[in-house]
Amino acid sequence: MTIAMQYLHTLNSDYLSVHLKKEDFFWDTYMGMSDNHAGSAAAETQWVSFLSNADRIKEIKEQLLLAEQQPDSNEKKETIIGLKGWLATFSAHAIESKEAQALKAELIKFEASLFAKKKNYSMMFTNENGESIEGSLPVLSSTIRTNDKEEVRESAHKALLDLEQWLLGNGYIELVKLRNKFAQALGYDNFFDYSIFKTEQMTTAQLFSILDDFEVRTRDSHQASLDTLVAEKGNQSVKAHNFVFSFAGDVMRNLDPYVPFSKSLRRWVESFARLNIHYSGAELTLDLLDRKGKYQNGFCHGPIPAFYNNGEWVAGKVNFTSNAKPDQIGSGFDGMNTLFHEGGHAAHFSNVKMNSPCFSQEFAPTSMAYAETQSMFCDSLLNDADWLKSYAKDDEGNAVPDSIIKALVDNKQPFKAYEERSILVVPYFERAVYALSNEELTAENLTQLARDMEKKILGLDASPRPLMAIPHLLSDEAACSYQGYLLAHMAVYQTRSYFMEKFGYLTDNPEIGPLLEKHYWNCGNSVNHNGTIENLTGEGFNAKYLADSCNLTVDEAWVAQQAKITSLASRTQAELGSLNAKIRIVDGSNELANNQQSDADMCSQFEEYIVSTYGR
Repeated sequence: MTIAMQYLHTLNSDYLSVHLKKEDFFWDTYMGMSDNHAGSAAAETQWVSFLSNADRIKEIKEQLLLAEQQPDSNEKKETIIGLKGWLATFSAHAIESKEAQALKAELIKFEASLFAKKKNYSMMFTNENGESIEGSLPVLSSTIRTNDKEEVRESAHKALLDLEQWLLGNGYIELVKLRNKFAQALGYDNFFDYSIFKTEQMTTAQLFSILDDFEVRTRDSHQASLDTLVAEKGNQSVKAHNFVFSFAGDVMRNLDPYVPFSKSLRRWVESFARLNIHYSGAELTLDLLDRKGKYQNGFCHGPIPAFYNNGEWVAGKVNFTSNAKPDQIGSGFDGMNTLFHEGGHAAHFSNVKMNSPCFSQEFAPTSMAYAETQSMFCDSLLNDADWLKSYAKDDEGNAVPDSIIKALVDNKQPFKAYEERSILVVPYFERAVYALSNEELTAENLTQLARDMEKKILGLDASPRPLMAIPHLLSDEAACSYQGYLLAHMAVYQTRSYFMEKFGYLTDNPEIGPLLEKHYWNCGNSVNHNGTIENLTGEGFNAKYLADSCNLTVDEAWVAQQAKITSLASRTQAELGSLNAKIRIVDGSNELANNQQSDADMCSQFEEYIVSTYGR
């Protein structure tokens, strides 16, 4: 083994050790199973220190020179590939100045402290019985979307507005100032500019050339939907606590019996298996239920990245979560959507077939838009009429009626632009926040800025999901990255269009998994986002597919859905394969089910637990 190859192996090994320690702390604290926030911050600091060591860049370049001098061989090729992956990783994270290193350490401690305080903050709202009860973010959001009593929806929305004010008085402003100071120590104007370059390898101006174009393309159809809603249901319909319920509440209640959360695990297993998506022997841990102290947003992290270690396959270890409350209307579909989304992330990171763990990570130089394309493609299937007819079934096994699917189209298609603009508003807000001077960073200014931005992009006096109640704004890895979801949606609709043109259908198509694996997953971050799209579709990133989808009329959207339903009669459902994963379903420290016997047995265990505990 050459010196350069030995250096690569040592680097891989050292990184795996520090990363696993950090991830174990992360899981325990974010799942509410540990209050050792100091230990978690220390492990995070050690991990950041490893990645931000600027001396590594010089070392790797020296090893690359040594490797390039070797005679041509497979070892030489593999060494160069691995070292270039690490060079890109350290280049994305390196912090050269002592001042910036100290500020980063301070940031980690500050965020850990804010996370601990927020975990103990209780959001209260008044339920149907007039009782004041606690609600997590998923519970409050579902209540606003589906509860048929306006006073309950208004109370849930007020809890989110109260959360904003609590954050403004308990650290968010100081966090913004500290982040800006850190970014300025690295030579950037502000933290937003730093984050955009780090996560998407583009400037803020380049990003907003894309976002501004999308905003213009969808502005008229969005405004038309608001005008029509007001004309049909009055001005009350566009109040923040009424808006989503005004167009989606009833139909989501009607859909609910066909998508109980108890069946969500089976739907995920069967759908992914029929798509021929597998996990390459990964160990998956799924924590799916809402509970106090647990992080209130789904996520996927890989404590052990998948990679080839000197030719030997190291299967990934992946954890992912959702926040389902199975006895609440709407929670079944929401929980299943998160399960498909995070399961898509897990499939991606379990199938990176490179020779170093640096290629199979959710952070830079992995583009967030690239990572989210994989998960959002998977959760997009849930809105396809042929998926709903195949999998959305009531307790008697009856498929969801066409009338409910049509009602979904009738209610949601006019607001497809709103759905995407509710993502779009976040980067517009964060860009404005981080551009403020320290003197301008006041609770009053930020509150007004949030409402002004919601009015500008959403056309509403306040968003159903107030901007500063979004968890991503507080987390180091997620702050100033929300635009990645919109960029990913653009790529998802481009990908869907390619598959529809090639195959004519998506649901249960066994050709799709291998193509995603080959063109999107195997290469990891060794190929940029645009390059993966070109590899699959033959054309570069293009936003028009999503904009065109947003601008479809209701009739056009329903015709497309009818065609999907009709196509079911002419094709045979693919056989169930294996996910090729070791799976545990947990609720905190309690194991609810596993697939030691079989995937089907695991699903039955899970269903029995959910039904016995929650009734459905």
